Amino acid sequence: LQIYLLMLLKPNSTAHRLGFFFVFLTLYLLTLFGNVIIVIVIHLDHHLYTPMYFFLSMLSISETCYTVAIIPCMLSSLLSCATQLFFCLTFSINNCFLLTARGYDCYVAICNPLQYSVIMGKESCIQLASGSLGIGLGMAIVQVTSVFGLPFCDAFVISHFFCDMRPLLKLACTDTTVNEIINFVVSVFVLVLPMGLVFISYVLIISTILKIASAEGQKKAFDTCASHLTVVIIYYGCASIIYLKPKSQSFLGQDRLISMTYTVITPLLNPIVYSLRNKEKANKQSVWKPPQKNLCCC
Repeated sequence: LQIYLLMLLKPNSTAHRLGFFFVFLTLYLLTLFGNVIIVIVIHLDHHLYTPMYFFLSMLSISETCYTVAIIPCMLSSLLSCATQLFFCLTFSINNCFLLTARGYDCYVAICNPLQYSVIMGKESCIQLASGSLGIGLGMAIVQVTSVFGLPFCDAFVISHFFCDMRPLLKLACTDTTVNEIINFVVSVFVLVLPMGLVFISYVLIISTILKIASAEGQKKAFDTCASHLTVVIIYYGCASIIYLKPKSQSFLGQDRLISMTYTVITPLLNPIVYSLRNKEKANKQSVWKPPQKNLCCC
């Protein structure tokens, strides 16, 4: 039986342990509360039964599962390292593709509003959400089986806040070149590909918005996607710094801080950034439609 210890803080710092425990616990409860409120409000308000809020509710559920897989283990070490890594990878990759789906939703809403209800129907939304989760499960299985098939040394102290790929590979007593290549390929697939799709979507969105004559119309269009773009920049930015930079440029302290941002802070920001105080809800409209003379099908 192999035992993995998470190096959260200095072992002789009891006061710091207690302080960080209550900080993490508070952030965890706020994250759960905020995301659960979003899901409940969307479920109860029939005017929010639109693709935008469908993906928002899916993202809230995924963020909740993501924090459940990480923070309780940080607090009580109840989950095994392999279990935590599996769920962490599953829902983090799921988040990446859900954000991509939200980007596609914004693109259709702005660039092709007349066909929005047809393109982003219920079946399409379910397929996109299911596909995101399926990719997350598949990639997690590949990653977990590859890393835990390695022989590990006697020292099972992981110098990180939670079980992650790079800290685990450092514990292996054999050459990990193949595993690092697998890790890099997976990282490119789940980060670069979604980021590229989101980038293309926003190039088309911005080009369409700039063609709108009225300043009010441009403001409404930007408001439609501003919250999504904020979360995309924070989430993809932090994850890319961790998983796409060369191993030689990896610094333990910096990686810990950045990991804390996208594992604890970003899920907490999700219900804040995606505010439900929206003109769409007040006007009971499913999507914003620009004036007919400014329509552009991208």
